[in-house]
Amino acid sequence: MNEPLDKLDLRLLQELQKDGRLTNNELGERIALSPSQCSRRRTRLEAEGYIRSYRAYLDRQKLGLDMLVVISVTLATHNRDNARRFSQLINGLPEVLEAYALTGEMDYHLTVATRGLADLSKFVNDVLLPHESVQHVKTSIVLDTLKTFEGFPVLMPGH
Repeated sequence: MNEPLDKLDLRLLQELQKDGRLTNNELGERIALSPSQCSRRRTRLEAEGYIRSYRAYLDRQKLGLDMLVVISVTLATHNRDNARRFSQLINGLPEVLEAYALTGEMDYHLTVATRGLADLSKFVNDVLLPHESVQHVKTSIVLDTLKTFEGFPVLMPGH
């Protein structure tokens, strides 16, 4: 069973969310704890699943992925097998950065990165549309990014 989070745990999570490479010494300086206390807390937060992983945040455009696209998908039929087939398809496509099942008019929302319009066209016309689970696809090219994910709000309960 997970221990309840206290203010120091939340501050530690905030700092690691900003920079996952912080050492326990650096963390301790930022949140006024000893390095050994930071280490114990970090280890517990990892073991309890609050910290799922550490990774590098890469620059999409430097990698040549200049086109960011939001794609809405409607399934051909609404049953468990069709949803499973679509999920398997999406999870095997590295171009798909995020995928969400939705309520409302569209069934899924995908965020996709491609090298350009030709790659987007191939992705939609050769991968998504021919798949047996897909009925309709609507694409919207991102013109400008106003805000990207920079971490979850880490707040004390009740705030």
